[in-house]
Amino acid sequence: MTTREPDTQAEAPGPFETFRRFFALERDVLVLSLAMFAFSLGFQMTNRFLPEYLVALGASGFVVGLFGTVGNVISAVYPYPGGAISDRIGSRYSLTLFGLVSTLGFGIWLLAPDLGALSVAGVTIQPWLWVFVGLLLAQAWKSFGLGATFAVVKQATDPSRLAAGFASTETFRRTAFLVGPVLAAVLIGLHPAFTVSFRYVLAVAVGFGVVGTLAQHFLYDASEDTIGDSFAGVGEIRRDLREMPAALRPLLVGDTLVRFANGMVYVFFVLVITQLYEVGLEATVSVAGFSYALDLSPAAFFGYLLGVEMLIALLVMAPAAKVAERVGLKPVVALGFAVYAVFPIVLINAPATWGAMVLVFAFSGLRFAGLPSHKALIVGPAEQGAGGRVTGTYYLLRNTVVIPSAALGGYLWEFVNPELAFTIAAAIGLVGTGYFLVFGEEFDAYT
Repeated sequence: MTTREPDTQAEAPGPFETFRRFFALERDVLVLSLAMFAFSLGFQMTNRFLPEYLVALGASGFVVGLFGTVGNVISAVYPYPGGAISDRIGSRYSLTLFGLVSTLGFGIWLLAPDLGALSVAGVTIQPWLWVFVGLLLAQAWKSFGLGATFAVVKQATDPSRLAAGFASTETFRRTAFLVGPVLAAVLIGLHPAFTVSFRYVLAVAVGFGVVGTLAQHFLYDASEDTIGDSFAGVGEIRRDLREMPAALRPLLVGDTLVRFANGMVYVFFVLVITQLYEVGLEATVSVAGFSYALDLSPAAFFGYLLGVEMLIALLVMAPAAKVAERVGLKPVVALGFAVYAVFPIVLINAPATWGAMVLVFAFSGLRFAGLPSHKALIVGPAEQGAGGRVTGTYYLLRNTVVIPSAALGGYLWEFVNPELAFTIAAAIGLVGTGYFLVFGEEFDAYT
């Protein structure tokens, strides 16, 4: 008697099946996902507008660049101590602690104009300093548990469908990235003074932080938590660096160059719209016989542009992951890198009209097409059970190199000119994309 081989093609789940399974795993995963949505919403409502807030509080373009660099430092160094704290006190209390810290950061941003200037050694520092203080706190939850997320998807997904698995979880998370800026744009439109209207946004972010913290503390089941005694420290980090899969190195080099380029200009996108182009939206829309007048300030319009960007991202991630199953991960990742690379030069040379800006930010959304495949390419070569460590090591290296990028971009923006900053960024990004195309390796499961 012959045994019929299973029809793996027929049994392959649809593009959102892994998304459904992600929720079906355990209640704790659902609780963590909801908390991720709440904090992502709060952070995305606020973070992209903070450069404009800094300028409104008296900061220069160079200070805005330093703000981006501080954010890069946090992204590089927070995950390791975050993991150590979690091992030491358990998941419930660490989640609660990081939620409270992030919510406190939102609160400091809210109160920054009222906290006033500081005098240090005879030097007066304007209220924008409090935005830096708030960032050190607000980014705590965002930078926590990065490796764990990758490891969960790797363990729950067939190797040949890793991109689809990441597309599903990213679709959930990026929905908050869509809703957050659009909600912020609505709130910013409630008052003509940005320093007033943006505080409405910050107040709502504080509310989301409180809800997310309470939900994860009281709904999370900590009965299975294990408490560690100590953190292995620098020696463990060195070992993980040595044991990183060789296949990841070309990806890491290309990705680091692309991210360095993006980091040079990322914090200035809002200033291009609000300060350089000063482009808003004034139009009359007719629907079902009724006419509506739209009058959006540049800051509010920027929020809708981010919504357009993320809407395109949500539309392309799952189909791109499906395409990767046919053509491989590498071409799809390279497409995302290419969009990252050329976007700065497209933005800085586009006509200063609302229609052109909508098209430019819609184009920017295409960079997310490569994100699920990129994550699959990172964690795919890792041994089973080592996905979290490999991911943590990869992001530690990449984010450490990217740290000075925003300060470099801020220097060029403030002391040379914005066009040069964006042109150099695009050139670096194209070098990174080319390097990956030449030397990057495919994950065997997609060959």
